[in-house]
Amino acid sequence: MTTPDLRPPAALGHAVAGQRYWLAEPPRPPIPAPPPTGFDVEAVRREFPQLHREVNGRPLIWLDNAATTLKPRQVAEAVAEHYTSGSSNVHRGAHALARQATEQYEGGRAAAARLLGAPGPEQIVFVRGATEGVNLVAQSWGRANLGLGDEILVSAAEHHSNLVPWQLIAAERRARVRPIPLLPDGQLDRDAYRDLLGSRTRLVALTHAANVLGTVPPVAEMTALAHRYGARVLVDGAQAVSHFPVDVSALDADFYVFSGHKIFAPTGIGVLYGKRELLEAMPPWQGGGNMIESVRFEGNTYAPVPHRLEAGTGHIAGVAGLRAALDFLAGLDRQAAARHEEQLTAYAMSALAGVPGIRLIGTAPGKIGVLTFLLAGTDPAELARSLDLQGIAVRAGHHCAQPALRSFGVAAAVRASLALYNTVQEVDALVAAVRS
Repeated sequence: MTTPDLRPPAALGHAVAGQRYWLAEPPRPPIPAPPPTGFDVEAVRREFPQLHREVNGRPLIWLDNAATTLKPRQVAEAVAEHYTSGSSNVHRGAHALARQATEQYEGGRAAAARLLGAPGPEQIVFVRGATEGVNLVAQSWGRANLGLGDEILVSAAEHHSNLVPWQLIAAERRARVRPIPLLPDGQLDRDAYRDLLGSRTRLVALTHAANVLGTVPPVAEMTALAHRYGARVLVDGAQAVSHFPVDVSALDADFYVFSGHKIFAPTGIGVLYGKRELLEAMPPWQGGGNMIESVRFEGNTYAPVPHRLEAGTGHIAGVAGLRAALDFLAGLDRQAAARHEEQLTAYAMSALAGVPGIRLIGTAPGKIGVLTFLLAGTDPAELARSLDLQGIAVRAGHHCAQPALRSFGVAAAVRASLALYNTVQEVDALVAAVRS
């Protein structure tokens, strides 16, 4: 006769239809709320109309910020104003609207340079997003500088956008992509990184903040090591720029990319920063208008950077929205906002860790507010749908970071991701919903 398993169903990793079970556990003391940071989160929330709507009859709790951030009213107004009162192309027109649009467009370039601590706006190339920025570098710099047997080091924490472009150009140039492995808490294995660096290393591709783990690698240290071998470094800052101040000069990054929609700006606009000498040496990636000074059948003369790398009409309204978003950020105390997010992240990690059956993925110290987890016996997609019914927006799946999740032996997970407008009350609502 088989002895029955008397563990509660939740401990067995499944539930019984029509019933709910709570694991027997000692009472946990309440987690103290984070101390005041001087950051007025409620004043910030008033600038985001989407935070004041309902979903499925519940107030919206937006915890999908790693996918895209919400937009403050200033951004929507800037985009609308461009189309309603200033809709013109830039650079070449002699009329008032063209001058106005050009001033706005180049003002956005200067604002992006200030955000990144770049020496000058001529080192800022407008692209559709971080993905296009990486592809531009791969197809222009990579095609000109990679050859047989060269190596590209890519961290295992990368979004696919900072991996697949390097695989494509490596296959074309007969180079090799080598992964920088992860430690169990989601940090990059720095010892392995040192061992991987060598005379064949031509480029290192690093995230500044990992989209599925939240890890913030020591980019300045890793860049300095790469430079000892003569390698260039591209940093994907898509998940970093909205969470903490960035200084590309201090990092000594050769290239840095980010997407506007991850920093409260519209979709379809992004930024590539490059060291001036590198940008000037890069051949055009695409041809057409805007990137030339003269065209003849016998040969062309290209425009100086950054315009040489910006073929065609840019996303002018997107730049207007990006400038408005960066002006909005510039009006905040970024240090206080970063402290608010750091404390909220620590609070959320502690609160989620107390949920029976939960497994947190990515626990590196100093991480950004990316909370990736599994709940025993629960399909990630089903859990995300259940949270949506309660007005809580999260994401489930592989998050375009399959190698990162595979490092932890999983194919999909739930991800809740925080921004500066999220609150303790919203974290409490998430934890309560996951518990239930």
